[in-house]
Amino acid sequence: MDWDMEEIRDGETVWRFDREFLTSRWACLWGRGCLGIGPEPAEHLGLGCCSIGADLGDGDEARMVAALAATLEPDQFERYPDAVDGGIFSDDERTHTRVVDGACIFLNRTGFAGGAGCALHLAATATGESPMDWKPSVCWQLPIKVDWKEAEDGTEVATVRRWTRRDWGTDGETMAWCCTEGPLAYVSDRPVIDSLGGELESIVGADVYVELRRRIVGP
Repeated sequence: MDWDMEEIRDGETVWRFDREFLTSRWACLWGRGCLGIGPEPAEHLGLGCCSIGADLGDGDEARMVAALAATLEPDQFERYPDAVDGGIFSDDERTHTRVVDGACIFLNRTGFAGGAGCALHLAATATGESPMDWKPSVCWQLPIKVDWKEAEDGTEVATVRRWTRRDWGTDGETMAWCCTEGPLAYVSDRPVIDSLGGELESIVGADVYVELRRRIVGP
């Protein structure tokens, strides 16, 4: 797929940004119309993109998630008993969170007294901290996707774009709906460059984000 790209060089990294997505009015519809990523549209289940659990980037991220999960109380974490009995990871290498009853172990379901949604996200908010500091990176970055590639001159090229169906691998082939494809989720009153500004800045760094915003939005 071809996108209109904005390029910013930062030392040995060349950042390439999908301008169309950054200027779009995409918004996360979880809890207000999200159809989920299952084989059938299922807004009523409230699963969002949590139905296949979360991939963990490395051992440090797994240790962080484990440490934070250990601070959650039963009234914050619906699957607390499952976590105690079987842990929070799906494998001994701790590369993925467990799926329990059709969703990530951290997803509190609609109607849970402690609040629906990611237990880590809710706990971070309750303590006045950023959910980005608590959640697996793949979770807080969605729908932002970064593709890394080494150029012939040895520099790294990082392409920042929207997730697409194909990025979900074989799961994408059976998804009934992908939130970045089609018009349903493009309903925000702000462009993505602003609404996901914190996430973008965390990914690319403050200097690159400031320059990116100057080019996209203006001074």
